Amino acid sequence: MRVLFSDDLIAVCVKPAGVQSEAATLEQKSPRTSMPELLMQEDGGETYYPIHRLDTAAAGLMVYAKTPEAAAALSRAVTEGNFEKKYLALVHGQPETETGEYFDLLFKDTKRSKSFVVTNMRKGVKEAYLSYETLKTGPTPYGEASLVLVTLKTGRTHQIRVQFSSRRMPLLGDGKYGAKDRCPFLALFSAYLSFPHPATGQRMTFEAEPDFLDLLP
Repeated sequence: MRVLFSDDLIAVCVKPAGVQSEAATLEQKSPRTSMPELLMQEDGGETYYPIHRLDTAAAGLMVYAKTPEAAAALSRAVTEGNFEKKYLALVHGQPETETGEYFDLLFKDTKRSKSFVVTNMRKGVKEAYLSYETLKTGPTPYGEASLVLVTLKTGRTHQIRVQFSSRRMPLLGDGKYGAKDRCPFLALFSAYLSFPHPATGQRMTFEAEPDFLDLLP
């Protein structure tokens, strides 16, 4: 876990794969290490409030607030569309167009901890919207794949994974959503964050790269 920026109000870090974004509740009884726990050890703060979430199997940039006021300010930025997130993913195959947008209705099955694309709006269904740019396509040890840069317009559970999988392009290493490869990790990385500082309003932008870029020649 790397801390890229820290002050009295926020901490920006790179979450490792396999670490939970949030601390588990008593009901969840999760044995996994969480990012708030790691930040307390590495950054020295007492409390860390998650502003957004990242799948446990994924890695990448995250920002945490250290006070309720900072958390409220960053949450407002999210609600007002002033909080930008971009992801890098390796997907099987190749999108039909170099750039595009995906709009779907997603149903989250909490019992199975999985989301599904559905055709009709009903209880538990939410709109999901993203845009993508195909950066590169080529052979990998796990078959032909494309590196895509994804900008989330909404933040639904497993959104990138299920929206690409529903179009027969599951992410490498994502057996939960249909990948048949033997890739030992989920090829999804939070690569870009941009948001206003909760106190000063100054625009803060952070970028990072995943190790899996080496898979494509």
